[in-house]
Amino acid sequence: MYHQIANSPVFKGLAPDVIETLLKSVTYRIKKVNEQQVIAQRDDECTSLILIVQGSVRGEMLDYSGKILKVEDIYAPRPIAAAFLFGQNNRYPVDVICNEETTLLIIPKDSVLKLFQQSESFLKNYLNAISNRAQFLSQRIWFLSFKTIKEKLAQYILNLANNDTSRVIFPLTQKELAEYFGVTRPSLARALGELVKEQIIEAKGKEILIINRKLLIQLLD
Repeated sequence: MYHQIANSPVFKGLAPDVIETLLKSVTYRIKKVNEQQVIAQRDDECTSLILIVQGSVRGEMLDYSGKILKVEDIYAPRPIAAAFLFGQNNRYPVDVICNEETTLLIIPKDSVLKLFQQSESFLKNYLNAISNRAQFLSQRIWFLSFKTIKEKLAQYILNLANNDTSRVIFPLTQKELAEYFGVTRPSLARALGELVKEQIIEAKGKEILIINRKLLIQLLD
Protein backbone atom coordinates (compact mmCIF):
# COMPACT_ATOMS: atom_id res chain seq x y z
CA MET A 1 0.00 0.00 0.00
CA TYR A 2 2.77 2.46 0.91
CA HIS A 3 4.38 2.08 -2.51
CA GLN A 4 1.03 2.87 -4.14
CA ILE A 5 0.31 6.03 -2.17
CA ALA A 6 3.91 7.25 -2.57
CA ASN A 7 2.73 8.45 -6.00
CA SER A 8 -0.09 10.49 -4.48
CA PRO A 9 0.18 14.30 -4.75
CA VAL A 10 0.00 14.68 -0.97
CA PHE A 11 2.85 12.19 -0.35
CA LYS A 12 4.99 13.28 -3.30
CA GLY A 13 8.72 12.89 -2.69
CA LEU A 14 8.30 10.76 0.43
CA ALA A 15 9.73 7.23 0.43
CA PRO A 16 7.31 4.35 1.19
CA ASP A 17 9.08 3.57 4.48
CA VAL A 18 8.80 7.21 5.56
CA ILE A 19 5.09 7.19 4.71
CA GLU A 20 4.65 4.00 6.71
CA THR A 21 6.32 5.59 9.75
CA LEU A 22 4.20 8.72 9.44
CA LEU A 23 0.91 6.86 9.15
CA LYS A 24 1.73 4.55 12.03
CA SER A 25 2.06 7.64 14.23
CA VAL A 26 -1.55 8.71 13.58
CA THR A 27 -5.03 7.23 13.31
CA TYR A 28 -6.19 6.02 9.89
CA ARG A 29 -8.22 3.22 8.34
CA ILE A 30 -8.51 1.33 5.07
CA LYS A 31 -11.95 0.90 3.52
CA LYS A 32 -13.01 -1.14 0.48
CA VAL A 33 -16.09 0.04 -1.38
CA ASN A 34 -18.06 -1.53 -4.22
CA GLU A 35 -18.86 -0.22 -7.68
CA GLN A 36 -21.62 2.45 -7.68
CA GLN A 37 -21.42 2.80 -3.90
CA VAL A 38 -21.82 6.39 -2.68
CA ILE A 39 -18.82 7.55 -0.66
CA ALA A 40 -20.20 10.98 0.14
CA GLN A 41 -23.22 13.06 -0.78
CA ARG A 42 -23.26 16.75 -1.58
CA ASP A 43 -23.38 18.84 1.64
CA ASP A 44 -22.08 15.96 3.81
CA GLU A 45 -19.50 17.26 6.27
CA CYS A 46 -15.92 16.53 5.20
CA THR A 47 -14.22 15.19 8.33
CA SER A 48 -11.35 13.12 6.88
CA LEU A 49 -8.78 13.17 4.12
CA ILE A 50 -9.73 10.36 1.73
CA LEU A 51 -7.06 9.03 -0.58
CA ILE A 52 -7.79 6.55 -3.37
CA VAL A 53 -5.34 3.68 -3.01
CA GLN A 54 -6.80 1.59 -5.82
CA GLY A 55 -9.70 2.16 -8.23
CA SER A 56 -11.53 5.34 -9.16
CA VAL A 57 -14.51 7.50 -8.23
CA ARG A 58 -16.47 10.26 -9.91
CA GLY A 59 -17.84 13.55 -8.68
CA GLU A 60 -21.23 14.50 -10.03
CA MET A 61 -24.01 17.00 -9.40
CA LEU A 62 -27.76 16.77 -9.88
CA ASP A 63 -29.48 19.96 -11.06
CA TYR A 64 -33.08 20.95 -10.37
CA SER A 65 -34.27 19.39 -13.61
CA GLY A 66 -32.81 16.03 -12.58
CA LYS A 67 -29.94 16.15 -15.06
CA ILE A 68 -26.65 14.69 -13.86
CA LEU A 69 -23.50 16.70 -14.51
CA LYS A 70 -20.24 14.82 -14.10
CA VAL A 71 -17.58 17.10 -12.67
CA GLU A 72 -14.69 14.68 -13.14
CA ASP A 73 -13.33 11.19 -12.58
CA ILE A 74 -10.72 10.81 -9.84
CA TYR A 75 -8.23 7.95 -10.09
CA ALA A 76 -5.79 6.38 -7.64
CA PRO A 77 -3.70 7.64 -5.95
CA ARG A 78 -5.34 11.07 -5.82
CA PRO A 79 -7.12 12.52 -2.77
CA ILE A 80 -10.84 13.31 -2.72
CA ALA A 81 -12.03 16.83 -1.81
CA ALA A 82 -8.81 17.70 0.03
CA ALA A 83 -9.63 21.41 -0.30
CA PHE A 84 -12.85 20.95 1.68
CA LEU A 85 -11.37 19.35 4.80
CA PHE A 86 -10.76 22.77 6.37
CA GLY A 87 -12.64 26.06 6.36
CA GLN A 88 -15.99 27.26 7.66
CA ASN A 89 -18.09 25.40 5.13
CA ASN A 90 -16.19 22.12 4.99
CA ARG A 91 -18.80 20.11 3.14
CA TYR A 92 -18.59 18.01 -0.02
CA PRO A 93 -19.54 20.13 -3.05
CA VAL A 94 -20.64 17.11 -5.12
CA ASP A 95 -21.76 13.50 -4.77
CA VAL A 96 -18.81 11.09 -4.80
CA ILE A 97 -19.55 7.66 -6.30
CA CYS A 98 -17.32 4.66 -7.02
CA ASN A 99 -16.77 3.79 -10.67
CA GLU A 100 -15.42 0.37 -9.72
CA GLU A 101 -14.33 -1.62 -6.68
CA THR A 102 -12.14 0.87 -4.85
CA THR A 103 -9.80 0.92 -1.86
CA LEU A 104 -9.63 4.08 0.24
CA LEU A 105 -7.18 5.37 2.85
CA ILE A 106 -9.13 7.51 5.33
CA ILE A 107 -7.23 9.89 7.63
CA PRO A 108 -9.29 11.91 10.17
CA LYS A 109 -8.76 15.68 10.28
CA ASP A 110 -6.92 15.55 13.64
CA SER A 111 -4.48 13.05 12.19
CA VAL A 112 -3.94 15.24 9.12
CA LEU A 113 -3.03 18.14 11.43
CA LYS A 114 -0.51 15.90 13.20
CA LEU A 115 1.01 14.93 9.86
CA PHE A 116 1.39 18.63 9.02
CA GLN A 117 3.42 19.07 12.20
CA GLN A 118 5.54 15.98 11.62
CA SER A 119 6.34 16.43 7.93
CA GLU A 120 7.02 19.72 6.15
CA SER A 121 6.95 17.84 2.84
CA PHE A 122 3.44 16.54 3.53
CA LEU A 123 2.29 20.06 4.44
CA LYS A 124 3.76 21.59 1.26
CA ASN A 125 2.31 18.79 -0.86
CA TYR A 126 -1.13 19.28 0.68
CA LEU A 127 -1.07 23.03 0.06
CA ASN A 128 0.00 22.45 -3.56
CA ALA A 129 -2.75 19.86 -4.01
CA ILE A 130 -5.55 22.14 -2.80
CA SER A 131 -4.17 25.07 -4.82
CA ASN A 132 -4.19 22.91 -7.95
CA ARG A 133 -7.78 21.87 -7.24
CA ALA A 134 -8.85 25.51 -6.83
CA GLN A 135 -7.28 26.32 -10.19
CA PHE A 136 -8.99 23.31 -11.82
CA LEU A 137 -12.39 24.32 -10.44
CA SER A 138 -11.93 27.89 -11.66
CA GLN A 139 -11.19 26.61 -15.15
CA ARG A 140 -14.17 24.23 -14.96
CA ILE A 141 -16.55 27.03 -13.98
CA TRP A 142 -15.19 29.18 -16.80
CA PHE A 143 -15.65 26.31 -19.26
CA LEU A 144 -19.26 25.70 -18.16
CA SER A 145 -20.01 29.41 -18.71
CA PHE A 146 -20.09 28.77 -22.47
CA LYS A 147 -23.75 28.63 -23.36
CA THR A 148 -23.98 26.38 -26.42
CA ILE A 149 -22.63 22.89 -26.97
CA LYS A 150 -20.77 24.11 -30.05
CA GLU A 151 -19.02 26.73 -27.92
CA LYS A 152 -18.04 24.07 -25.41
CA LEU A 153 -16.78 21.81 -28.20
CA ALA A 154 -14.78 24.65 -29.75
CA GLN A 155 -13.11 25.48 -26.45
CA TYR A 156 -12.44 21.82 -25.69
CA ILE A 157 -10.87 21.18 -29.11
CA LEU A 158 -8.76 24.34 -29.00
CA ASN A 159 -7.49 23.45 -25.53
CA LEU A 160 -6.42 20.02 -26.78
CA ALA A 161 -4.84 21.52 -29.90
CA ASN A 162 -2.84 23.93 -27.75
CA ASN A 163 -2.38 26.31 -30.72
CA ASP A 164 0.40 24.26 -32.27
CA THR A 165 -1.38 21.35 -33.90
CA SER A 166 -4.44 20.78 -36.07
CA ARG A 167 -4.99 17.13 -35.18
CA VAL A 168 -6.19 16.09 -31.74
CA ILE A 169 -7.45 12.92 -30.09
CA PHE A 170 -10.37 13.11 -27.68
CA PRO A 171 -9.30 11.39 -24.43
CA LEU A 172 -12.97 10.75 -23.59
CA THR A 173 -15.65 8.69 -25.29
CA GLN A 174 -18.67 10.55 -26.66
CA LYS A 175 -20.70 9.36 -23.67
CA GLU A 176 -18.04 10.59 -21.22
CA LEU A 177 -17.72 13.87 -23.10
CA ALA A 178 -21.49 14.43 -22.95
CA GLU A 179 -21.36 13.89 -19.17
CA TYR A 180 -18.40 16.27 -18.92
CA PHE A 181 -20.33 18.93 -20.85
CA GLY A 182 -23.52 18.27 -18.87
CA VAL A 183 -25.55 17.53 -22.03
CA THR A 184 -27.19 14.52 -23.64
CA ARG A 185 -25.20 12.31 -25.99
CA PRO A 186 -27.53 12.96 -29.01
CA SER A 187 -27.18 16.74 -28.46
CA LEU A 188 -23.41 16.43 -28.42
CA ALA A 189 -23.39 14.26 -31.55
CA ARG A 190 -25.62 16.79 -33.32
CA ALA A 191 -23.34 19.71 -32.42
CA LEU A 192 -20.28 17.76 -33.52
CA GLY A 193 -22.02 16.95 -36.80
CA GLU A 194 -22.78 20.63 -37.37
CA LEU A 195 -19.10 21.53 -36.97
CA VAL A 196 -18.26 18.87 -39.55
CA LYS A 197 -21.02 20.05 -41.93
CA GLU A 198 -19.78 23.63 -41.64
CA GLN A 199 -16.30 22.36 -42.61
CA ILE A 200 -14.77 23.67 -39.42
CA ILE A 201 -13.48 20.24 -38.41
CA GLU A 202 -13.28 16.68 -39.66
CA ALA A 203 -14.12 13.88 -37.23
CA LYS A 204 -13.24 10.21 -37.36
CA GLY A 205 -14.01 8.47 -34.09
CA LYS A 206 -11.99 10.20 -31.38
CA GLU A 207 -9.68 11.83 -33.92
CA ILE A 208 -10.45 15.46 -34.78
CA LEU A 209 -8.80 17.50 -37.55
CA ILE A 210 -9.19 21.27 -37.38
CA ILE A 211 -9.97 22.51 -40.90
CA ASN A 212 -10.75 26.15 -40.12
CA ARG A 213 -9.21 27.33 -36.85
CA LYS A 214 -10.41 30.91 -37.42
CA LEU A 215 -14.07 29.88 -37.54
CA LEU A 216 -13.57 27.63 -34.51
CA ILE A 217 -12.20 30.58 -32.55
CA GLN A 218 -15.02 32.83 -33.77
CA LEU A 219 -17.53 30.51 -32.05
CA LEU A 220 -16.13 31.76 -28.74
CA ASP A 221 -16.55 35.47 -29.56
